[in-house]
Parts: sequence; C-alpha cells; structure tokens
Amino acid sequence: MNQITTGKFIAQKRKEKNLTQEQLAEKIGVSNKTISKWETGKCMPDYCIIEILCQELNITLAELMNGEEDEKSIHTYDNEQIIKMIKEMQNLKSTKILISGFFLIMMGGIMFALSQIFEGTNIQDFLSGFMLGISISEMLIGVFLLGYYWTHSHKKNNE
Repeated sequence: MNQITTGKFIAQKRKEKNLTQEQLAEKIGVSNKTISKWETGKCMPDYCIIEILCQELNITLAELMNGEEDEKSIHTYDNEQIIKMIKEMQNLKSTKILISGFFLIMMGGIMFALSQIFEGTNIQDFLSGFMLGISISEMLIGVFLLGYYWTHSHKKNNE
C-alpha cells in the first residue's frame, strides 16, 4: 500500500466522476483539505470513512489500497481485513502519541529532580539551569502531545 499511489488513484477517480475536492468532501462528510491530503499522499482516509469513499468513487477497497483498478492488480484483499488493518494502524499511531507524551512528562520530572542536585559553583548552577530548562520543555511537549491525543480521540469518538 503506497499512500502516494493511492492518493493519485483517488484524484483520478474523483476527476472521472467530474467532482471537485469540495463536492466529494461534502458527499462523504469531510473537509476539502482532507481530500487534498489524501490525494497528495500526506495521509490515508480514516477507517470509518473508507467504505463511503469507495461507494462515492465506485471502486472497491482493494482497488483503493492498490491504487489501481482490479484488472491491473495482482493483489487481493478482504474488505474486512483492509478496514481492520487501517483501524489498527491508526490506533497504533494514537498509542505512540500517548506513550510519547507520558514519557516526556516523566523524563521532564526526572530532569527537574536532577536539576535540584546540581547547585553550588558556576558550572553546577549552569547545569542546574540547563537541566531545569530541558525538564520544563519536555513536560510542555508531553502535555501538548497528551492534549493532541485527547482532542483527536474524542473527535473520532463523536463522529
């Protein structure tokens, strides 16, 4: 599965149906920017929208995944397997974001604790301040990642 090939295929099929990105987006309930991201290969359609997209473009899930029509393809897929695979890939990405956020907050706490140890001489004060800065940065990035995860997971749950 190649995102760029799949994106070009989506664009080709959309144009064959004489649809603009905005018209296709309205039909399947996404933004035209989302369609653009798919067509440029920046991301793939969400598992919950793939079947609707295929219906609108009159293609199969296998054709979408291959980025070509069935008669040209050597690959075969089961629709349920495809949706399950895409869902698992997207869940894995969310899990990575969640783990990264917790890890950065934890490392920030450790760096903060270590920064309190180094005090005294100018070099130790410099190290203490440097470590304090790193710890605050790590914790802020961790909080940002957790916020990103939370907003995106709740957004998908509400759709």
